[in-house]
Amino acid sequence: MAILAQIRKLSGVLLGPAGKMTTIYDTHSHIAAPPFRVDIEQVVARAQQAGVAKIIAVGTDLNSSKSAIELAERFACVYATVGWHPNDANDAPQDLKSILRPLAGHPKVVAIGETGLDYYHLPSREKKGGPVEDEHLKNNQARIFQEQIELAFEMGMPLIIHQRQCFDAVLAQMRPWTGRVRAVFHCFSETAEAARQLLDLGWIVSFTGTLTYKNAQNVRDSLAAVPFGKFMLETDCPYLVPEPHRSNKIKRCEPAFVRETAEVAARVKGCGLEEIGRATCETAEEFFVKLRA
Repeated sequence: MAILAQIRKLSGVLLGPAGKMTTIYDTHSHIAAPPFRVDIEQVVARAQQAGVAKIIAVGTDLNSSKSAIELAERFACVYATVGWHPNDANDAPQDLKSILRPLAGHPKVVAIGETGLDYYHLPSREKKGGPVEDEHLKNNQARIFQEQIELAFEMGMPLIIHQRQCFDAVLAQMRPWTGRVRAVFHCFSETAEAARQLLDLGWIVSFTGTLTYKNAQNVRDSLAAVPFGKFMLETDCPYLVPEPHRSNKIKRCEPAFVRETAEVAARVKGCGLEEIGRATCETAEEFFVKLRA
């Protein structure tokens, strides 16, 4: 009820001309994950009350991909993706495409992913192994990343890319697919120059609640360098709680909170919230074609 009260209290900032509610999409959430199982109805309701008209539930392995589809079937405003996250690459089947392909054909599955590479959570960093284990995980990450790139190409679907401390490696694996696969680099926190590099290759980026953090001026600088039509907004919930919820010690992010990210994005771009909502929703519908339905 406290969150609901905050939404009602602050809902005025979401109102455009003539009191019309500004529409925003959460283009990357993990509402199919365990933290949301106990109150998913309330989570979706709060999102809609906050003007979040569409939510994409992202798959990160077989079970979460199936759960995302189940949520998409249950809620009209929810769409799904199917994919396998790089941090779980060691558990992925050998022929991942054959596992994901039937799921990807569902009418509310809008993309493949999230997939990519992650050199932050390597065994050596987490004291679960050394160089040999690191190399094994990196090889598996590259293998399943390649399979999902190929699947996206085969099915004519966009790709959601995760990358952490491996920007150059991801770019090297993606370059052969320039002009052949549409891709969004989600939770973007690289430099403005890196953003321009991706845009030049025909890909787009998406920003999370990190945009609102005091120590994330580099993220705001990146957004400032990206033109309308080339970026989307997301929560990546339950992670990356935006301000002011973060200062209020709210631990779980949820789709309704994308509005705080949108407010900061509007300030960075020097425009109104209505324009940010309209532009990012249009970009999402152009990128995730099935969102238009």
